[in-house]
Amino acid sequence: MNGAYWGLTALDLLGKLHAVDVEEVVSWVLQCQHDSGGFGGNIGHDPHVLYTLSAVQVLALFDKLDVLDIEKVASYVAGLQNEDGSFSGDMWGEIDTRFSYISISCLSLLHRLDKINVEKAVNYILSCKNHDGGFGCTPGAESHAGQIFCCVGALAITGSLHHIDKDLLGWWLCERQDNKTGGLNGRPEKLPDVCYSWWALSSLIMIDRVHWINKDKLIKFILDCQDIENRGISDRPDDAVDVYHTYFGVAGLSLLEYPGLKAIDPAYALPVDVVNRIILDR
Repeated sequence: MNGAYWGLTALDLLGKLHAVDVEEVVSWVLQCQHDSGGFGGNIGHDPHVLYTLSAVQVLALFDKLDVLDIEKVASYVAGLQNEDGSFSGDMWGEIDTRFSYISISCLSLLHRLDKINVEKAVNYILSCKNHDGGFGCTPGAESHAGQIFCCVGALAITGSLHHIDKDLLGWWLCERQDNKTGGLNGRPEKLPDVCYSWWALSSLIMIDRVHWINKDKLIKFILDCQDIENRGISDRPDDAVDVYHTYFGVAGLSLLEYPGLKAIDPAYALPVDVVNRIILDR
């Protein structure tokens, strides 16, 4: 389900979503749904909030959210909120700020944020903020660009960005840019990776500090990760390509306003026209 979201969203940003059979995709997505309302990663797989958001995102791309029993899906997601405001990923109870973002994003797309305690959800996310301005997966956990996107994205969707020290977080994020290659990494002392052209870059955009990095060098890094012969984008130059890094490379270029690509929303990780269609429907 995640792979479908990555691939189809990349196609949409490239203006090529018509290359797939809509009814075939929608039929497969619905076969991945369980009686609980949640979706699995594939047919017969256990439901998880991660795959549930991807399913909603895929249907949103095709303007097919009306095939869902909205209340059933929303009740599944809302039922994963814990007393402290955090969210579990599934019935087994793992807690992670990724699941907070996923749940908030999913419910917002479904116009059902009122089914959770938003104030508690925000307070839990804020409890995961560190002295360096970043966020971890749980309180006290190391700051990581992926977790930062999840927390900043959730705060953006809930109108809570004022809780962030934008200069402090912006400094931590802009230090993720490698001076030599121009690529971004997820943590100090790590190699640059194309996927952080989304995780870190979108966060910088949401807090209005994207002008603190060298955009041209980042564009060059992403383009250098293309496989010119076989197509696709890898994590770094000369590595094997995959749909995950291809999507995040295209999404990063979209954020950087690269010519020929549709605009992507930095909080919802969907094309702007898709988000506008859903939000304006409200």
